[in-house]
Amino acid sequence: MLKVTRALVSVSNKEGVVELGRGLAALGIEILSTGGTAKTLAEAGVPVTKVSAATGFPEILGGRVKTLHPKIHGGILGRPGLESDRAEMEREGITPIGIVAVNLYPFEATIAKAGVTRDEAVEQIDIGGPAMVRASAKNHAWVGIVVDPSDYAVVLDELRSGGGVLTEPTRQRLAGKAFAHTAAYDSAIAAYLAREESGDAKALPGRAIFALEKVQDLRYGENPHQRAALYRSGPALAGTLVAAKQLQGKELSFNNLLDLEAALRIARDLADPGAVVIKHNNPCGVARHASSLAQAYRDARATDPDSAFGGVVGLNRPVDAETAAEIGSTFIEAVIAPSFSEEARAALAKKTNLRLLELPFESAAAAGFDVKPVSGGFLIQDADAGTLAQCTPKVVTKRAPTDAEWEALRFAWIVVKHVKSNAIVYANANQTVGIGAGQMSRVDSSRIAVSKAKLPLVGTVLASDAFFPFRDGVDAAAKAGAVAVIQPGGSVRDEEVIAAADEQGMAMVFTGMRHFKH
Repeated sequence: MLKVTRALVSVSNKEGVVELGRGLAALGIEILSTGGTAKTLAEAGVPVTKVSAATGFPEILGGRVKTLHPKIHGGILGRPGLESDRAEMEREGITPIGIVAVNLYPFEATIAKAGVTRDEAVEQIDIGGPAMVRASAKNHAWVGIVVDPSDYAVVLDELRSGGGVLTEPTRQRLAGKAFAHTAAYDSAIAAYLAREESGDAKALPGRAIFALEKVQDLRYGENPHQRAALYRSGPALAGTLVAAKQLQGKELSFNNLLDLEAALRIARDLADPGAVVIKHNNPCGVARHASSLAQAYRDARATDPDSAFGGVVGLNRPVDAETAAEIGSTFIEAVIAPSFSEEARAALAKKTNLRLLELPFESAAAAGFDVKPVSGGFLIQDADAGTLAQCTPKVVTKRAPTDAEWEALRFAWIVVKHVKSNAIVYANANQTVGIGAGQMSRVDSSRIAVSKAKLPLVGTVLASDAFFPFRDGVDAAAKAGAVAVIQPGGSVRDEEVIAAADEQGMAMVFTGMRHFKH
């Protein structure tokens, strides 16, 4: 690697670029630049040569063509250690470019804006930038390509200590980041154009490209022998778990994050002040209260206090001192909420290992896709954002639910969507009473829900994520004290199941929507 004598700096993200320019100039490195970057550097007093002056060719087509020139790409792709390349570069007056600091037009940020047009999006498809990034990364034996502002200080320190030379390991590492940068950029463009072509913003793509950026390594995965890390898909979108701010507590684990996501999804579905306690990705208690978040939390915990020990809590309102006192009264692993009052923070600070995550709920992200791995590929589906408002509930029994029963049925249906199949939820209007999850038989889930109930089951309603294949589930619910049932319907034995409900004097509602969660 030769000593760096010339650098090209042309960035969309101006973070740290002045400090980079000053550092390069202090090392005697000539800086080439374009447009806004050149202006920013010049205004900061950094000596800079415009690319057009170095090439002898002006920027044209409204700035679309600036760096696409042999004197730029020859300087990037040339191999000074190869005699034939060196001779050609000398003959054509091409100076080697040893550092390229480039990041790309903000395409993802542009398409995230409301009302953006296709023409506006297309203008944010960078051409010269990716060409320079890829050329530099290919020729990393001679060029250091810097796409991430967080690497500026590292590069400058190494140039200072190495007499203007970047080490081979650093150039290799930077090249890998560069190709990941352009791959992510291209994947965002491909996904956008596919959606535009289909006319459906939620369409499943013909080719799915996942460009994921590592946020942090985790201590381990679901079990200590499994490695794991947290990744984000593009920018940390507001309202998503990766955008949450950890306020205190130990490092988050793989399982914490899975449970926090489950807590977040349920808490968001509750319109009233609500609370959920998650254990092993299933709710062990959910409740709402019209005026008291603390009471909602107490009621959620009361569903299954044994399982709540060591659980993860989701709250959909700012946490006050009273709620914080309730949380602090038992062992909880983590809490996610829109915010925490100063009094709540002070009270919970005593629990030094308790992880607190703050995430404003008002900016909820779109549901997006649900992705599951299979051998040799992935299954992709729309996330289950289905609600009762999207159904046409149908009363199928002789007796219709009372107003109070309807309120309880709606609440139970919200909860059952988030319980692993086969899923059974007993509830009143504001509180889960018994939850049965993940059994191979629906009647077994119902029996487990009954056996775990610590609160009276008489007068509750039951929600089932899928139809009852036999009447035994309804008979078990009636025996437990349930007075109404909500379920998708659709079994070949529906008439038998309805007859069982009529015999028991129960009301039954079919939704026509299933909520399997494997």
